[in-house]
Amino acid sequence: MIRKALIKDAKAIQTVINVYAKEEKMLARSLNDIYESIRSFFVYENENGIVQGCCASEIFWEDIAEIRSLAVSKDTLGKGIGKELVFACMKEAKELGIKKVFALTYIDDFFKKLGFKTISRDDLPHKVWKVCINCPKFPDCDEIAVEKEL
Repeated sequence: MIRKALIKDAKAIQTVINVYAKEEKMLARSLNDIYESIRSFFVYENENGIVQGCCASEIFWEDIAEIRSLAVSKDTLGKGIGKELVFACMKEAKELGIKKVFALTYIDDFFKKLGFKTISRDDLPHKVWKVCINCPKFPDCDEIAVEKEL
């Protein structure tokens, strides 16, 4: 089941994300950061009530939002959960009047299958100056920027 995240989900969200962060496939998120942005998250909860996936969206400007922190437990990969989490974030962004969404990723093929196209990171100045400037990889980011019109 895909649903909006609750405070009680924060530690599970961090666990799912940080599995991939340890492999340097995404950036780690602190528990404090997750609590502060919990309203931005959707989670996938299995039939036993265990959170096995997450995805967040963050509004950057009047017409653009970022899809971020997409992670799915390795034992559930390939079941369409990631796609459904991204769709939930895009649906909410569209309901808010956002015209396009973007993501920074190492797995651009996943996003391309969902209709995203590759763009230059230079096309995302709000992201760079709001978030990226504080990243340990800045300015040598090796993520791929993708975008989709809603």
